[in-house]
Amino acid sequence: MWMGNYEPLNLLGLLLQAVFIENFLLANFLGMCTYLACSTKLKTANGLGLAVVFVLTVSGILNWFVHRFVTGAGALSWLSVFGLEASQINLNFLEFLLFISVIAGFVQILEIIIEKVAPALYMSLGLYLPLIAVNCAILGACLFAVTRDYPFWPNLVYVFGSGLGWWLAIALIAAIREKLATSKVIPALKGMGITFMMSGLMAMAFQGFTGIKLAIPTGKPSNADTQMMPFSQVEKIYSETPLKS
Repeated sequence: MWMGNYEPLNLLGLLLQAVFIENFLLANFLGMCTYLACSTKLKTANGLGLAVVFVLTVSGILNWFVHRFVTGAGALSWLSVFGLEASQINLNFLEFLLFISVIAGFVQILEIIIEKVAPALYMSLGLYLPLIAVNCAILGACLFAVTRDYPFWPNLVYVFGSGLGWWLAIALIAAIREKLATSKVIPALKGMGITFMMSGLMAMAFQGFTGIKLAIPTGKPSNADTQMMPFSQVEKIYSETPLKS
């Protein structure tokens, strides 16, 4: 329930997978509207990125508990402690509604905190701060995590890494766009054109981590020695197989 078969090295691989290989912006294209609209200034992008990391991490944890103890298959079996037989009840159809409610609640709390603590950041984010509640990257990360049936700690690492990857992508493109604002760009590529090109190059760079396979708990290294049948066993099988005339 808490760690499953995962080792600390698997958690590191899961973090790298969420940040780089399965980056929600550059690999899954989730949360693109906010990414394009709020990436003109690095300060704004950093503020929004931190907000997404916070909301995604906390709501990912709460939604894991919702899935485990409310909406998942057999999740209500704990009610047998109170004499209620509810293990056959399936509330999976409520999962989207409950997940979005949890996310929206935390966005409202975060909006109040930012308005009181950092009014300048609150004004710069404008309409896009409340829109975090419907940011498809946040809901997508929560759904991906429960679909893959991660135990608690891998789930926490995955949702945190997903938020970190989103923040990293929007911060990088914001820094690039600040430089492009004072650079000579071909007129046909100004604006969204050059932004999409830079995003594509970033996505290609992130895919350089694709070969890292540390996130899957196998129990022992996956290599040629463990995947291939021993030669002695192969020889025995062929010697016992009759040849067709």
